[in-house]
Amino acid sequence: MLKTLSIANYALIQSLEMEPCASLNMITGETGAGKSIMLGAVGLLLGNRADTKALFDEEKKCIVEGVFDIKNYHLKGFFEEEDLDFEEVCIIRREISPNGKSRAFINDSPVRLEILKELGKSLMDVHSQHDTLQLGEGEYQLDLIDAFTKSQSELNAYSSAFQDYQKAKKSYEKLAEQALDLKKEADFNQFQLQELSSLSLKEGEQEELESDQEILENAEEIKSKIQEILVQLQDEQFGGLNILGQANTGIQQLGRFAHKYESFKERFQSVLIELKDIAESLEDEDSKVEVDFEKLETTRERLSKIYQLQQKHGLESVEDLMALEKELAEKAFQIENLDEQLEDLKIEMNTAYKALIEKGELLSKKRKAGFQAFSKELISLLVQLGMENAQVEFSHQTISPSKRGIDQLDLLFSANKGVKPQALKQVASGGEFSRLIFAIKYIMADKMALPTLIFDEIDTGVSGEVALQMVRMMQEIAKNHQVICISHLPQVAAKGDQHYFVYKDNSTERTISKIRLLESNDRITEIAKMIAGSNPSESAYESARELLKN
Repeated sequence: MLKTLSIANYALIQSLEMEPCASLNMITGETGAGKSIMLGAVGLLLGNRADTKALFDEEKKCIVEGVFDIKNYHLKGFFEEEDLDFEEVCIIRREISPNGKSRAFINDSPVRLEILKELGKSLMDVHSQHDTLQLGEGEYQLDLIDAFTKSQSELNAYSSAFQDYQKAKKSYEKLAEQALDLKKEADFNQFQLQELSSLSLKEGEQEELESDQEILENAEEIKSKIQEILVQLQDEQFGGLNILGQANTGIQQLGRFAHKYESFKERFQSVLIELKDIAESLEDEDSKVEVDFEKLETTRERLSKIYQLQQKHGLESVEDLMALEKELAEKAFQIENLDEQLEDLKIEMNTAYKALIEKGELLSKKRKAGFQAFSKELISLLVQLGMENAQVEFSHQTISPSKRGIDQLDLLFSANKGVKPQALKQVASGGEFSRLIFAIKYIMADKMALPTLIFDEIDTGVSGEVALQMVRMMQEIAKNHQVICISHLPQVAAKGDQHYFVYKDNSTERTISKIRLLESNDRITEIAKMIAGSNPSESAYESARELLKN
């Protein structure tokens, strides 16, 4: 419940504080005194958007702070989920800077407005003109019937099934879209794959072919040059190896004369061995190199095909072409198995849809079971509120599965005998709406477990016995909930456990809205003024005392 509310620098409010009691609080005051401004400030605590035009002093910051006792409202999980410090006494604060920047805090931790709104739903329910619009909306009516029939577990099961179905449907549609794209390019991909596969490419092949081509193109010159070198090395009379062999004999003899020359022997021997090895390798190469114009042409043709494919696909190597071939082969495999995969996903989607419908029908059945009981209880309350001929019923249609189920609801209402119930927007007047909404709030108070309910002139358009009955119902709600009621009716205001008076202070250059808690004599005076005007008679005072006594 709301323990304290403080407002600074907001609209006509320079500074205001109040500490509502845990039961029934009444707020009265003349029209325009600032009661609705207070509700606007409360709305900031619940996540409503801020406006710098609402600043009392445009050069100062606006601060609205509410202190809430939340120890019995099972909100610890919410705080843990949002990574917020949980305290049994929760402080919510909104700040609006002159530059238009708005900030929200929960227990001094900055939060987004979405988080503040979510928490606010568990703290306060504010009746306003917006309720009139909401009441005519199907989703709001689903909320009502779900709370009345305690269908949360069925709704959770349906929501889970809805997510499963959406996931399965998305997977099927994504693959179906991919399949369409793949099939469009399938023929072209297949042609490219065959073109690549026909070459039977091998890793490192391009470098090897280019080397072979280089040798084949110069085979005659290569063989001629090798022969020339071999003659120079191996000629029996003038060959380099023969001459070096003789020199080797001389070096060996030189070593016998002095130990110092032994190293020349080893070094020369090494050179001689290397030259012999070169000669043998050249002989081997000479046997391999052949003038083969047919092989040269074949090599050129293969390299030409490789170069053409590289240019066609914008690639630089055989390895890149092989990677492309693999990719195209995988696409071809996908297409071959696509129909089977699509069928599997379709079965999965249909199974999820069937489970969704089953959960939806269970939820719908429980909802429908509550229509008559809800209507009966609501009509009974409306009769007590002076609407003897009230009729309420639900119009129901089964629709395709949506986020909230397979039900479309429309609450139908008639306040007059002989008039068929119709959609709320078509038949209810302002006073009728106020009583209808109040009766619904009365029914739903415990079922929706709201700690604090605020009624903004809910008694508009009613008077006499109806007003008394309405305030009796408020007192009943206030046994388990904190209620704050803004009222213009003396018989309603007199029944509060606390009574706050909102007024305008014109003692300075600028009008300021203020609030004060009325004690016994002041309260009698205020009730008397509500009865008879600014100068109440003694009989008005007596009536006020009588109202406060009962």
